[in-house]
Amino acid sequence: MSGGLKPEKQTVKIGFNPLTDCATVVMASVLGMDEKYGIKIVLRKEASWAGVRDKLVSGELDAAHLLYGMVYGAQLGVGWQQKDMAILMNLNRNGQAITLSRRLAEQGAVDGPSLAALMQGAPRTYTFAQTFPTGTHAMWLYYWLAAHGVDPIRDARVITVPPTQMVANLSAGHMDGFCAGEPWGHRAVADGVGVTAATSQQIWPDHPEKVLSTTAAFVKHHPNTCRALVAAVLDAGKWIEASPANKLAALEILAGHGYVNTSRDVIAPRALGHYENGLGKNWQDPYCLQFHANGAANFPYLSDGMWFMTQLRRWGLITRDPEYLAVASHVHQIGLYRQAAEMSGTPVPDSMLRSSKLMDGIVWDGRDPRAYAAAFPIRHRAQAPAEAATF
Repeated sequence: MSGGLKPEKQTVKIGFNPLTDCATVVMASVLGMDEKYGIKIVLRKEASWAGVRDKLVSGELDAAHLLYGMVYGAQLGVGWQQKDMAILMNLNRNGQAITLSRRLAEQGAVDGPSLAALMQGAPRTYTFAQTFPTGTHAMWLYYWLAAHGVDPIRDARVITVPPTQMVANLSAGHMDGFCAGEPWGHRAVADGVGVTAATSQQIWPDHPEKVLSTTAAFVKHHPNTCRALVAAVLDAGKWIEASPANKLAALEILAGHGYVNTSRDVIAPRALGHYENGLGKNWQDPYCLQFHANGAANFPYLSDGMWFMTQLRRWGLITRDPEYLAVASHVHQIGLYRQAAEMSGTPVPDSMLRSSKLMDGIVWDGRDPRAYAAAFPIRHRAQAPAEAATF
């Protein structure tokens, strides 16, 4: 075991959803990197994000591969009981997609502008799915639609569907498009039922995505366990990105029944940055899914957490501005992360804030979140969370 502080709990139960970006949590366990730090990760595959949240909050899980915005939804009591949460680290950046149905593509809707034109020219109820009302996929979908003049609350019906059910429901005609993590966007393209209208990295290059999360109470009682867990997952990310052969080996494992349960031909291309949109366009994406990037993909920037709160405010999921910086500083375990990074030899940035330019040219740097949230021309007062699917 590295480090001098023994983990308070040696067996750590971690929940995950079957997505490519659970890779570092899985590989930390499979490769035994957890044992180096005196813990053993026990993986629990879950069927939905709500299920992960419920088990995490009840204590059935110790930590989880979780949607970034979902942590803040729980922290702020959006659509559920309030629970003090903790973000231990970012697990990855980039690598999600917005998929439109082949039927829409045949009507000319293949990207944001053409979708907006179709919705205006052929009005009806257009239905889009995301994976959780406060999660990243809802925020990418909403931001993308609004950037093209489509109000996701007023002009569309948005539903919640577990990621593994997206492609089947798109194929069945239950919805017009969805936003989810890979490999489900590529699965829709490979099956011929969908086209990729946008990647999430086109919305926000190098955006934060999933996090390793737990409750604040778990961190309080198990700080050494959390530190060891972060160090092990950092090592796993470093290993995955050390070579193409390592990444392919990880993807081969992820494709197995116990994890994502798909073929390597479906999971590998986009994880390696090879994209096709289903309409004949192919490209190598410089902002593809990243698990480590010499630590740049893993640092839990306060500004990233604050951004998700601005979007919860923008879409009326919270009724007033929170104390953005104070809440983020409470949720993000930056001191613990820095210690784990030192244990694993991972560089850390000097600042806890970063600056990013999103697809509409608007710069986010965390300096004035209230003004940022209020400045969008399309925004809403308090709304009910997006409905769950009833297929």
